[in-house]
Amino acid sequence: MLSELRIRNFALIDELQVSFGAGLNVITGETGAGKSIIIGAISLLLGDRASTEMIRSAEEMATVEASFQIAEMGFLKEKLREMDLEGGEELIIKRTISRSGKNKVNINGSIASLAILSSLCESLINICGQHEHQVMLNKEKHLDLLDDFGGLKELRGAYEVLYEQYRSWQGKLVELEEKCRRNMEEEEFRKYQLGEITAANLAEQEEESLLEEKKMITHARKLLAYAEEAEASLYSKEGSVLEELRRAMANIREIRKIDEKLPLEERDVEGTYYHLEDMALTLRNYAKGLSCDESRLAVIEERLELLGSLKRKYGGTLEAVLQKKLALENSLSVMTSLHEERARLGPAIDKIRCELEEEARHLSEKRKKSALRLAAGMDAEIRSLRMEKAAFHVHFHEPDGEPPSFHSKGIDDVEFYLSTNIGEEAKPLARIASGGELSRIVLAMKKIMAKTGQVGTIIFDEVDSGIGGATAGIVGEKLKDVAGKYQVLCITHLPQIACFGSRHFLVSKEEKGERTKTGIRFLSEEERLEEITRMLAGVEITEKARAHAREMLAASRLSQS
Repeated sequence: MLSELRIRNFALIDELQVSFGAGLNVITGETGAGKSIIIGAISLLLGDRASTEMIRSAEEMATVEASFQIAEMGFLKEKLREMDLEGGEELIIKRTISRSGKNKVNINGSIASLAILSSLCESLINICGQHEHQVMLNKEKHLDLLDDFGGLKELRGAYEVLYEQYRSWQGKLVELEEKCRRNMEEEEFRKYQLGEITAANLAEQEEESLLEEKKMITHARKLLAYAEEAEASLYSKEGSVLEELRRAMANIREIRKIDEKLPLEERDVEGTYYHLEDMALTLRNYAKGLSCDESRLAVIEERLELLGSLKRKYGGTLEAVLQKKLALENSLSVMTSLHEERARLGPAIDKIRCELEEEARHLSEKRKKSALRLAAGMDAEIRSLRMEKAAFHVHFHEPDGEPPSFHSKGIDDVEFYLSTNIGEEAKPLARIASGGELSRIVLAMKKIMAKTGQVGTIIFDEVDSGIGGATAGIVGEKLKDVAGKYQVLCITHLPQIACFGSRHFLVSKEEKGERTKTGIRFLSEEERLEEITRMLAGVEITEKARAHAREMLAASRLSQS
């Protein structure tokens, strides 16, 4: 319940403080006095957009602060605990607008965001004004109203979770299919490239090895000649180095037989002899290993040509070609996984679609039962509001064909219809309801929805638009009924409604010097009588009008007892 409202430097209000009570709080005042300004200030507490134009001229900032009694709102207290904003039985919200742009939200003394403010205040206050009229005319909002009435929030929430998962998986499947489609030609080309590189059976350092072998075969005859000549010089030809060395070793041996003082022995030369002998054998084996095979040279040339072609295509070096092979293998592996994932996702989507359809049909059945109760309740309410021949319908636009078309709220397409006269075909509410009829329909809907909602305070901003006379008195009784469950603030121009208030407040505007300011004050019983009289009589207040006002107040009290 909104217990106190404090406004400072907002529009025409310099400073205003007002305390509201339980039940029906009526707010009246002449046109232009500033009643809508107060509603605008309260709207800021609901998270509405702020503008520097709202700040009173010549001031730097404006503030709106409200105290709410939440002792009996357990769900809201739990919400505050979850947000670490717990504050006992009272909730204090303050919003500051600054010309510097440093706007602030404070909840129970802690700085908070607009998102948190909106989340909390949707459970505190509901303003029923021109916006609510637009909601009733907006077909897209009718399903939400039906679900609120039917208490289907939890069931719809379960559907929405499945729907979001279904949409997510469907989107993923579409994305996968698009990737597969785009990659189809590219995939074939990559397979061809990988096949070409794989068939070449490349090895690291292969090119260097082949070039070395080619060089050897190309120069084989020259190398053979060099090797044979070197071997012959060392070993096999007459007068070879080894032959002369053997002769030298024999001469040293003979010298030693005669003169042992020779500082050179046969074994000193033997090491050199055997070393040269090994060299001669190495040259002989080397010569045997040389090949002049022209057919092998042709194979090498062909292989080098293949390697050159691959290098030209895939990066300039064999290392780059091998890296390209790895990249192609990884890419094709990714594409394979895309195909596999698409194959797995299809059955999963089919399964969740079956679950979604089951949830949607269950929700639809519940809605159709709720629609019958809503229509019956609305018929009773609007007929009691002097629309005796009207009939309210909740129309379900049936989808064409199967399977059903899912949307974020189910499979139902719902619209409120109204028939204003017996025998007339019901038509969409937006096409036939007049201003006065719409005001009564909105009030009837609020009366019915009051039984299911959790909001603490309902504000009716000029709910009397387009009605008058006896109907206005019935509207006043309906508002009093709603106020039996919720705190109600009602701005009205009709005395027939104002007289039903538990508390009566007057909004007035006055000029002080060169400034204009708006104020609000609680009316005593005597002052209330004068205000009801003014609302009845206009400018000229007569005793007859005052007597009529007194009768209206007495009659309203009698109807409430």
